[in-house]
Order: sequence, then C-alpha cells, then structure tokens
Amino acid sequence: MNAIILAGAPNKGPLRQVSPAQYEAEIEIAGRPMLDYVVLALERVQSIKKIVIVGSESMLSNHQANPRQFTFIKPGPTMIESLENGIRVLNEREPVLVLTSDIPLITKEALEDFLNLCRAREGEIYYSFVPKTVNDQKYPGVQRTYVRLKEGTFTGGNLVLFSPEVVNDKFNTLKKAIALRKKPFKLCAMLGWLYIFKLLFGVLTIKEIENRVTEIFGMKAVGIVSLYPEVGIDVDKPSDLKLAREVLTK
Repeated sequence: MNAIILAGAPNKGPLRQVSPAQYEAEIEIAGRPMLDYVVLALERVQSIKKIVIVGSESMLSNHQANPRQFTFIKPGPTMIESLENGIRVLNEREPVLVLTSDIPLITKEALEDFLNLCRAREGEIYYSFVPKTVNDQKYPGVQRTYVRLKEGTFTGGNLVLFSPEVVNDKFNTLKKAIALRKKPFKLCAMLGWLYIFKLLFGVLTIKEIENRVTEIFGMKAVGIVSLYPEVGIDVDKPSDLKLAREVLTK
C-alpha cells in the first residue's frame, strides 16, 4: 500500500502562540520538525511502498532515512484539496493510508497494529478511534474530544485506510464528513436524527455506525478500535505540544 501525509496546514491557530513556524509540520520538537517523527514511523513499516508528503521538501530535516521513495506534492488551500492532490499521483488500485503530520508520538507498532486490524476485516474504508481509558492510562489529563458510545467513550484517530478507486466516486460526501471530523454531533447528523438521539443517550453502537455509513456512502465502512493512544493524540494546541516535547525529549 501507499501512504499520504497531510502536512500543508499553516500555523495560524493556537500553536502560533508558542512557535513561529510557517506550517504546523515544521514546528520543532526535541530538535526535529514535527513531520520527521511521522515519516520515521512510516519508514519502519515494511508494507508501505511509497510515501507522498503533501507539503514542502524543506519541512523535513536531514534525518537518517531509509531509502524509501518520497513524492512531495503542493498542498491545497484546504485539507480536502490537499488530500485530492495526494491521491492523484498514486495508483488507484492500491490501498492508501492517510495520516496527518501532527501526530509526532505515532510509532511503527501503532501503525502496524492498525493495519493488521484492518486486514482482519473486509472493508473499503477504515477509520481509527481510541478508547478514553487507553488515553487516560498512558497520558493522564490529555485533552481530547470524546463521544460516548454503547461500547465505551472514544476519541477519533488520525489514521484512515481506503481504496482511492472507491473513494473517488463518493468524494463530495466524504468532503462533508472530513470537514466535520472534530464535531461529532454534526458528523452524526449526517447519519440521521435517530443516530443523534442514540448518541445523546450513549446507546449508539459501533456496528450501527458502520452499517449506516456503508448505506450512505455506498462503500463498506469499518471502525477500528486502536489501543495505542498515539493514534488519537494530535498536536493542535500548546498543551499538546508541551506533552509531545516532554515525551520525545526523553
């Protein structure tokens, strides 16, 4: 399979208070740009054939990289358009793992675990999420957006696996879902009012979400529960950056 790293987000949000970097991917953590850590983890996954970085080559430091083929693509004005730019340069028949550049705590083990869980189930698009208990156990006090489902309380992950051939047919609908990725109730509204009601009362199941997404998008959707908190911890505010620096400095 191939991988796309979305690294084109300008540093215009809360992180601007603690870093002058032009792009979030360039923010320094323990002597390296944040993007480096994601690249290094991907390079250690043998099943990844090609890595497309939607961002500038200057974002990477001169780390000791494995001889893996890289392609750098100019980012679009939005995350969705950046994703489209990345998909265009890849073979439509090969699966694509998409991840953001703001997950510097990600590891080879977390990536391989997600991919192995995907291989164990038949599907066309796989989305990751992490239990709150897992986050609290390893990184107590970490602030994330959580939703309560029947199986437990979860935060969305930053790993998605899909077939470009399938996704291209439904990309307009996917755009809406991606735009609402950090607004769980609005995202759930795409499924229908019954699902909002169930979400409010904490009785919505993962299987119900999978079935409804499959029905709406016309592609078999699978939810993957990762027990690696690094999958769900992205650096989007100063407290996240502080945590990443503390962990990676060690």
